[in-house]
Amino acid sequence: MNRHKSNPRTPLSYFFALIAAMIVAASGGVLHAVYKNRQVQVNRDIDAIERHIEQYKLDIRTTQMRTDHILNRFAIRKQLEDAGSPLRPIPLGLPEEINTAPPAAVASAVP
Repeated sequence: MNRHKSNPRTPLSYFFALIAAMIVAASGGVLHAVYKNRQVQVNRDIDAIERHIEQYKLDIRTTQMRTDHILNRFAIRKQLEDAGSPLRPIPLGLPEEINTAPPAAVASAVP
């Protein structure tokens, strides 16, 4: 029952090491794919958020334009005339200036 010396025997630990290396390589490939997919998803999310920001900026500019148009004194005057409002413009000399600063001395009713 002697073995032939010309027949080399592969140790069992070699196969275990080979299987472990294959598992490590496969898991590395899977993790690379998972991380790459996450990176792509994050980039898509960032692009979507930037599109939303641009849309909001456009909405703000549109709202400001509409507000400016609504608050335009000439447009308001035209709308009042078209609606037949009894409101009329105030002549230039009629308004009075009021001093909003408090007087220097205030009289007291208490002796």
